[in-house]
Amino acid sequence: MPRPRRSFSPLWAGALIAAACARHAGARHAASPSRAQPVDVALHVTNHHWLDVTVSVEHDGQRTRIGDVTAAASAEFVLPLRVFGVSREFRLVGEAIGSPEVVRTETLTIQPGQFIEWTLEHDLRRSSVGIF
Repeated sequence: MPRPRRSFSPLWAGALIAAACARHAGARHAASPSRAQPVDVALHVTNHHWLDVTVSVEHDGQRTRIGDVTAAASAEFVLPLRVFGVSREFRLVGEAIGSPEVVRTETLTIQPGQFIEWTLEHDLRRSSVGIF
């Protein structure tokens, strides 16, 4: 059975370009931290689950709601780096709406210029995440 062809929305493409430009600019100004600017992080969520899922970020004992991803669809979010806390160690949390099912990633670390891809499966325990 042929795999469906993935297409990226203009928002997702723009977020990737912004992240790449920020990485390049960050490398150029690495010697002067006072000139460093906050960078946005792109989060792409693919939801293979049959229910809508609410996505949140947990860090430093607090949770920030990011948004919802419709069942059997994808969504792109652009997050300010501050959402990940000072240490930039965080976990993504997905809660199936109308169900007690919850999925949490392992503790992740993000650096300026990176982006996150999270795939939620029918069985949320089999979901996967990658930081690029």
